[in-house]
Amino acid sequence: MRQQLHAEWTKLRTVTGTGWLLLGTVMLTLAVSAAAAAAVSCPPAGCDYDTAEISLFGVQLGQAIVAILAVPAISGEYGTGMIRTTLAAMPRRTTVLAAKAVVLTGLTLAAGTLAVLASVLAGRLILPGNGFTPAHGQPLLSLADGPTLRAAAGSVLYLALIALLSLGIAAAVRDSAVAVGSVLGLLYLFPVVILMVSDQDWQRLLWRISPMNAGLAIQATTHLSSLPLSPWAGLGVLAVWAAAALLGGGLLLRLRDA
Repeated sequence: MRQQLHAEWTKLRTVTGTGWLLLGTVMLTLAVSAAAAAAVSCPPAGCDYDTAEISLFGVQLGQAIVAILAVPAISGEYGTGMIRTTLAAMPRRTTVLAAKAVVLTGLTLAAGTLAVLASVLAGRLILPGNGFTPAHGQPLLSLADGPTLRAAAGSVLYLALIALLSLGIAAAVRDSAVAVGSVLGLLYLFPVVILMVSDQDWQRLLWRISPMNAGLAIQATTHLSSLPLSPWAGLGVLAVWAAAALLGGGLLLRLRDA
């Protein structure tokens, strides 16, 4: 497995776009989170906003860059024909996919950690100037606070799971454009469909199985009882999606490309 990991690390490290996409994940997440923090205000009478969710809002767009990073890790090799060389050198298909998953997860966790920490710091600096102060019933953001730490750590895990979901879908469909479109559609169109459904029971069910809605529940630190799923259960839904995509992609990789 060590050789496979080294090979996949070398591939990703030497591709020009990898570094820029990782940097883009950090910068876009930070920029959108800072903009969200600057756009809201808390009047002297107090407010009911979840400051952790506001500060981590950029994750909702940063995940798109993560998907664009993850998909070419395998579909790019199909596009160039490099996959034949990869599979000839490493005949065990599942090991190839596992090595790609490990390397990709490591890179995403590193970039996600930087993005989330920077976003929390931006929220801590910006929100007090908009009225989010202890005097207004809003304590300063701090990772020493258990729910805020859970929201931040969970957001990093969320991004890593998005990378694995994207890798699994890319392994299944092989084409980069189709894979990216499928991932982004799954993430962003699901919430739109939920809004179009009038029946509340169906809305709640769709929310519970939506990878983005359920997964981002990990960011909630207030009004948890009103959520269709608890934060960790919501992240678990995304984990199931990622595992299913990887299993499906791995199975197709073994059967179709044997």
